[in-house]
Amino acid sequence: MKKILATALPLALMGVEPASAEGVAVSPNGSRAHAIGPAQNFTGHVLVEPLFAVDQNKRSIGGHVTFSPGARSAWHVHSTGQVLIVTDGVGWIQEDGGAKREIRAGDVVWTAAGVKHWHGATATTSMRHISITFPDDPSSSRRLDGACYRRAVP
Repeated sequence: MKKILATALPLALMGVEPASAEGVAVSPNGSRAHAIGPAQNFTGHVLVEPLFAVDQNKRSIGGHVTFSPGARSAWHVHSTGQVLIVTDGVGWIQEDGGAKREIRAGDVVWTAAGVKHWHGATATTSMRHISITFPDDPSSSRRLDGACYRRAVP
């Protein structure tokens, strides 16, 4: 109690009020429904946990995506770009015409608008990432065949 008063009193004297929690929304871990990644967007077992969606206060869409070993996205494009934050495991990402690159927990990946790419787990290791995309993003996708997934394109 003394700590609260010690903090609140100087703020009150300066004319500053503590922040109100009315504008804060908490989505507790385990409270969001998971879904299997749709076959038209993914190969292998992929679990998608929506984190947040676009609304009047948010301008992006976030999801925590889990790829089992060998699972990956289809080739796809985001009209406004995409951010991936790798949270667990080891995976691969590749842009069209580029080399397949390894991504690990702690890596942050920015894919620019209009860049065709895919991402997913390695053949032997699972991978999780947080995906952040932006509204008005009619991403298009095309299946990534197994041969292309297994080789690194020079």
